[in-house]
Amino acid sequence: MSDVIEGSGRRLIETRSIDYVPASERHGRTWHQGPFWFTGNFVLPTMVVGFAGPASGLSLGWSLLAIVLGAGFGTFFMAFHANQGPRMGLPQMIQSRAQFGSRGAILPFIATVFVYVGFIVFDIVLGARALQTVLPGGNGFWYPVLTLIGVVIAIVGHDLLHLVQRWLTYVLIAFFGVFTVFAIVHLGGHAGPVRTGWTSTGFMVMFSAAAGYQISYAVYVSDYSRYLPEKTPAAGVIGWTYAGAAGSAIWLMGLGALLAARLPAPDGVNSLVRVGNEMLPHFGTTLVLISVPALVSIAAVNAYGAMLTSASAVDGFRAVSTGIRTRVAGIAVIALLSVVIALALPADYLNSFNNFVLLMLYFLIPWTAVNLVDFYFVRRGHYAITEIFKPNGMYGRWGRRGLIAYLVGLLATIPFMAVSFYTGPIARRLGDVDISFLVGLVVAGRLYYLLSRDLDLTEEAAAIETGRRDLDALVAQGRTHTADAPGSR
Repeated sequence: MSDVIEGSGRRLIETRSIDYVPASERHGRTWHQGPFWFTGNFVLPTMVVGFAGPASGLSLGWSLLAIVLGAGFGTFFMAFHANQGPRMGLPQMIQSRAQFGSRGAILPFIATVFVYVGFIVFDIVLGARALQTVLPGGNGFWYPVLTLIGVVIAIVGHDLLHLVQRWLTYVLIAFFGVFTVFAIVHLGGHAGPVRTGWTSTGFMVMFSAAAGYQISYAVYVSDYSRYLPEKTPAAGVIGWTYAGAAGSAIWLMGLGALLAARLPAPDGVNSLVRVGNEMLPHFGTTLVLISVPALVSIAAVNAYGAMLTSASAVDGFRAVSTGIRTRVAGIAVIALLSVVIALALPADYLNSFNNFVLLMLYFLIPWTAVNLVDFYFVRRGHYAITEIFKPNGMYGRWGRRGLIAYLVGLLATIPFMAVSFYTGPIARRLGDVDISFLVGLVVAGRLYYLLSRDLDLTEEAAAIETGRRDLDALVAQGRTHTADAPGSR
């Protein structure tokens, strides 16, 4: 990799993957996390989440309240992961080895890859529908084309992803700001096509969908904060991440709720076109076309994250090279899988999407509870980085405490689940109200904390000091994936 950004000393194409980012390569500004996560959430699937409340019989007002509370709640957990990136210099999911072990982490890894691929699928489906409003070409053409553009962005890597997200923020705010004001004035006082009001089930469906959607981003966060300097203030990186992610989610989900409450048969693309064109000729069409770059960009973010998580999973069983070839191969496989699934997706994708968001909530809540409790309350941000890459190191192959807490937390949620294809016995008694996310958080987080009370951190503290010296030596040798170090495998 010989390309270097002129005057910066940084590579144009990112060379890092699951390896440690040394201090010499740390860069970026804390506030960049804000626009990155604003645009990351400002995509049509986010707006579709807002349809869930009115579709469940909830009025617009109650839907908006559920969105604000749900998105605010879910983003809280997501944003606190942002502090892990600067402190550890590692991608998000490989940090899970400290709780689950180098091989035990395969459980949350599988769920995470499922999340990434699922979002890529919905991104390219909506992107293709937007383009098809003005351009010829079927799904068999547009799905691969959009995915390929995302692949190129993902291969260039971290800095380009940040740059694209940052500049798209300004464009999206300008166009959607005008549209939102018009939609509120134009549709706000209209009666909806279906009678709605208060329903506890509808409120919890909307709350859970908004919270689950935001929590699903927890698996991404450190991937895009790990290049920040280690001494980056925690309040800054957490605050900017929260503001960007929660702000765009509440805005776009709220807009989705407005469209769903006032329009018959709302659709992520057609609703924007219809209302926007009523404001100005072709403005709605322009709006959905402007949404396409954001969809492609977040698809690239998903492909990048899926590659990191997949490489982390494989590396637990067999050492993975951290070079560009591995990155390209991993991204290509994820992209191909996503296109195949998108082509097989049924036409009624909205119901599938709502179920998908809830399933993410079930599988990711126990992971985020274990990971955050470990970082903030058990190890308090102190890890032996070199040991994370050693299958037989102090974190072991199978982390008993993390696995038990995760599985028990997941099993505890089953009686409280309520999706279209299954309703748990307790959820049924509660009137089909789904509170499984609260159960998963409390059970997994509390159990992990209790299991960790007898954890002796004395040896780990010594390993942290030794690891710092080892990291310095590896950086000097140009090797920051510690699996390359003698005796690590």
